Amino acid sequence: MYASRFTKLIVGLFALLGIAALVYLSVRLGNIGIFPTPGYTLYANFDNVSGLKAGDQVQLAGVPVGKVLSISIQDNRAHVVMRINDGIQIDTDASAAIKTSGIIGDKYVSVSLGPGEHDLASGGSFKPGHTQSAFILEDAIGQLINSSSSNGGGSKSSGSTSCGGQATSDGNPSPQHQRGANLEGRAQ
Repeated sequence: MYASRFTKLIVGLFALLGIAALVYLSVRLGNIGIFPTPGYTLYANFDNVSGLKAGDQVQLAGVPVGKVLSISIQDNRAHVVMRINDGIQIDTDASAAIKTSGIIGDKYVSVSLGPGEHDLASGGSFKPGHTQSAFILEDAIGQLINSSSSNGGGSKSSGSTSCGGQATSDGNPSPQHQRGANLEGRAQ
């Protein structure tokens, strides 16, 4: 059996529709912008941007207002280029911090506005000291372990065990009191 021309046309249209749907999903799920959102560029320097990558969000008060365009090294610090959407004004005293979404989620740049009277223009930078680097869980755990080992590594027993001081009717210590005294003697 041979397929008619009409059947071939229908199959071809469905194939094109399927390819178009795959391209649309790839662009939407991959956070790829075909047409860049109009906005302006800001710069920030951080000591550590561990986990932050190009394409991550920039948020103001928890609302996405831009994206990270690129990350490079400048003067031995991480230099982050951000694109902020038009209509969003960030003042000269604002601060930027790298935060994590959830416990092990994606990183993003959180912008907090300051009391500045003027707004940053395109090409502006956050002031030195107004950036906060990424929190690294491994470093925090390492510091905790190092501080506990330098303090002696644990707590010592005070040597006193409360057994209630109970005695039997003949004046001898109760069996529970004797066991507590025996344990106390072993601990020392």
